[in-house]
Amino acid sequence: MTALLLDGLRRAGMRDVVAVEPVVGGLAALAGIATRRDAPPVFVKAFDDAPGGDVFVAEADGLAALRDHGGGVATPDVILAGRDLLVLSVLRPRPGDEQFWEQVAHSMARLHMGTTHPRFGWHRDNWLGRRRQVNTWEDDGYAFFTRHRLLRWLTEPRVEAALDPGDRAALERLCDRLPDLLPARPACLTHGDFWAPNVMSTTDGRPALIDPAVSYTWAEVDLAHVWSASPPPEARRFFAVYAELTSLDTGWRDRMPIIQLRQHLAVVAQLDHDWGAADLIRATLKPFRKRG
Repeated sequence: MTALLLDGLRRAGMRDVVAVEPVVGGLAALAGIATRRDAPPVFVKAFDDAPGGDVFVAEADGLAALRDHGGGVATPDVILAGRDLLVLSVLRPRPGDEQFWEQVAHSMARLHMGTTHPRFGWHRDNWLGRRRQVNTWEDDGYAFFTRHRLLRWLTEPRVEAALDPGDRAALERLCDRLPDLLPARPACLTHGDFWAPNVMSTTDGRPALIDPAVSYTWAEVDLAHVWSASPPPEARRFFAVYAELTSLDTGWRDRMPIIQLRQHLAVVAQLDHDWGAADLIRATLKPFRKRG
């Protein structure tokens, strides 16, 4: 793994790299910290089999959007974004305390409340792991979520294998009922893959976000992911502060399984070991299956 990263850095012109130490935790790409003779270390990411030529350019575009339009959201500096390699400034691991997560809540509330948009989508497709995230513009949030965040995954081979015809029909019925199940909300800029591993810290202790899959969609897409993906205990402060800052209604927790379907489907589509995502999909769809 490190040989691939080291070779990529040298081919990109960084010939002062002396070593690359692997970083574990990512589910899609290979990553490491590169030590350099004549400059600070850098974070480097690559795929052993790149899913698409624009994957890192799209990621850099998302980082820039969060930084420039997110009301002060911190992101790593982009040093190089090419076809085969992404090089970023190095961040620190996040601290494990509630005060830090309170800062995260303020950052995400500013992002979501300060970037409302009349349409749902993004000016380009980008990537969620190894699969393309379709961001075709839509005027209607329910149509956008149905077409590009839920039904879009049904043609993926692993999803076809995991869900039976009754499950797929139940998902279609759920989509038809989305206006009854989810309150109307405006689009805003979302991180798109917002869970605890993608929250880091700057050198001065501020929250910083990595690995975005941005689009203009419902803010609760971000909320559902961090809520549903086993957040650390100290993150409970995030939910209380975020709800207060955004005047979130008390029923938001009941909506999380439905909104998180888009992430569970993406996980099933990409990974042989899905950490129970297929079972969670079926549990959420159970009320929408036809009886008898």
